Amino acid sequence: MISANISNETRKAVYRRDHYRCVLCDSADGLQIHHAVPRGEGGTSYKHNLVTLCWRCHAMAHGTKFPDWPEWMSKEEVELAVVEYLADYYAEVYGLAWNPWAEKLISLEQDSGWGG
Repeated sequence: MISANISNETRKAVYRRDHYRCVLCDSADGLQIHHAVPRGEGGTSYKHNLVTLCWRCHAMAHGTKFPDWPEWMSKEEVELAVVEYLADYYAEVYGLAWNPWAEKLISLEQDSGWGG
């Protein structure tokens, strides 16, 4: 298993937050954690940057296209859907305007204890 530098505690918290389902297709098969902002682009392994995806949606998020997958579903569409999910979640639960590249949220996480 590839850990992607995500602690087991954070991984379990993300699965729990997302109700042990893919946030895009609602599948419970082959669940994996995905970074909304890739680590290579400065993305963190805090909960606010992580979502639960099934193996197929996760592959799509990284550019793998499946022949039987809907035509409209592209890497860009998956990325947008992930950002929308996180933005909606943190707006509803915490009243925050979530921005995937906002460093301020990282400091808020560390100060409030709801970070990873």
